[in-house]
Amino acid sequence: MTDTFSPENANTILYCRKWQETVDFYKLCLGLPITHNAGWFIEFKLTETAHISIADESRASIKSCEGAGVTLALQVESAEETWQYLRKNGLDIEPVQEHPWGAHVFYFSDPEGHRIEVWSPK
Repeated sequence: MTDTFSPENANTILYCRKWQETVDFYKLCLGLPITHNAGWFIEFKLTETAHISIADESRASIKSCEGAGVTLALQVESAEETWQYLRKNGLDIEPVQEHPWGAHVFYFSDPEGHRIEVWSPK
């Protein structure tokens, strides 16, 4: 038995009304690999120990929050290079900014309205 809370893996599940559009966004626009596909629940790999899943709210007991109050903050090696990659994949995103807390950062939203923050250290 352990004396601490020690997760070994993390998976954020987003319940979506615009399920197929949101799945396509994470698959095609962001280029994330699928690690599990249950037909109405698709898991994408972010890192070796972090995943994001898109669940069809019409088949789930939890409903969509329509993006309200959700920000997915994702650290990357280079915000500038990631910005270029996403622009090439067709995303219309604001330019990279220097953030007061010492990072390069940009923001955009998925089709369901979840805010995505991409950042890298200066």
